[in-house]
Amino acid sequence: MKLNMRDSESVAMRHAMVASQLRTNAVSDVRVVAAMDTVAREAFLPAELASVAYRDTAVPLGHGRAQNVPMATGRLLTQAELRADDRVLLIGAAGGYTAAVLAELVAEVVAVESDPTLAGFARAALAEVAAVTVIEGPLAAGHAAGAPYDVIVVDGAVEDIPAGLIEQVAVGGRVVAGILDRGVTRLSAGRRTAGGFGLLDFADIDCVTLPGFARPRTFTF
Repeated sequence: MKLNMRDSESVAMRHAMVASQLRTNAVSDVRVVAAMDTVAREAFLPAELASVAYRDTAVPLGHGRAQNVPMATGRLLTQAELRADDRVLLIGAAGGYTAAVLAELVAEVVAVESDPTLAGFARAALAEVAAVTVIEGPLAAGHAAGAPYDVIVVDGAVEDIPAGLIEQVAVGGRVVAGILDRGVTRLSAGRRTAGGFGLLDFADIDCVTLPGFARPRTFTF
């Protein structure tokens, strides 16, 4: 099911987001652009935040969480090279927006959210989107019961991606994420191979920080 904007003002805001935030910032996959030009972003936010749904910053959702910056999400989805038959593990469902966008592009989405309130909100907002399953649990744990996935999308910035999460993507599968590197967020992408996994940075773009991914601290004197 496509979730379309509900009035002319929202349609205008949506088109402005696509024109000024996405097309001008290397969101070049036409399918990603079309999906983000279709899904009603405000439908995945509390009603009082509808007027700021399309601004070019993160939108606070409470509980220390926020909806990711549209440009950051668009760049991550573009770099993921999504295919229509992909199964995608989304880390950081938030209110459900990115899961709804992914549902326009792939066959199946498993969206993990650690905050119970947000998980409930996302589940309700996505009730009519059959391709999406919302799982409540620690973000860093992913959802091994549904593995392997073709793609893992970490819709935000983390210090470290645990090996246990990487193991949930199939060999040859893709992973995209924001990586926190000494105060800078670097959007990164990589593929799992039979021999291991590595990430390559492709853009420095601010995005939301996801909880539960702190890099293990080494002991120092």
